[in-house]
Amino acid sequence: MTGGEALTRKHNAERTRADIIEIATREFADRGYAGARVDEIAARTRTTKRMIYYYFGGKEDLFLAVLEQAYRRIRALEQQVDVEQLEPAAALRQLAELTFDHHEADPDFVRLVSIENIHHADHLRRSQSREVLSAPALDILARIMERGRAAGQFREDLDALDVHMIISAFCVFRGANRHTFEAIFGRDLLAPSRRDHLRTMIGDLVVAHVTTLPDLAGDGAVQRGTGV
Repeated sequence: MTGGEALTRKHNAERTRADIIEIATREFADRGYAGARVDEIAARTRTTKRMIYYYFGGKEDLFLAVLEQAYRRIRALEQQVDVEQLEPAAALRQLAELTFDHHEADPDFVRLVSIENIHHADHLRRSQSREVLSAPALDILARIMERGRAAGQFREDLDALDVHMIISAFCVFRGANRHTFEAIFGRDLLAPSRRDHLRTMIGDLVVAHVTTLPDLAGDGAVQRGTGV
């Protein structure tokens, strides 16, 4: 086999894997882990069930590959936040709004996360890439928080994971609970007419929380100036 043939073969293998993951993402998101069928995924791709098992080893490993790819996509987006050039509060707001936009544009991500939680994160716990999937998000937030504290703008009692949880909770809830929320309260959280309001809200909530001193004396919280 020549060098060119080897590269072509590698490229075709990568393209096949990517095609399988793309179709599998939709199958798992639509039907859940238990309901998804490898036969159906094979039928919708340019490959066979045998090749899927060759590339991924089985349904469990395929689902894990789908989850890992979904997390890698949002981590890649988070890297676009200009941490060094923006003021800390502005950087934090941009990260919150980026997460809001991602979860809206990629509802499969929210569904996959919900499905994996139903299964107690059994698949992700086996991942060899967990640190890779978490580190970029926490690194960016940690740098923003450090700069904000150094400037006297941010609270000292919050860490990056606290802030990540707040952003994720708001954005995931909006997608995962859309239908039950509308059924009970009559409000569609994904209605275009409310999009700008909710997008601004998550930025306001996060910035306000990290810039408000805890009420240690019981006299009322103190708001720090942020300049934004």
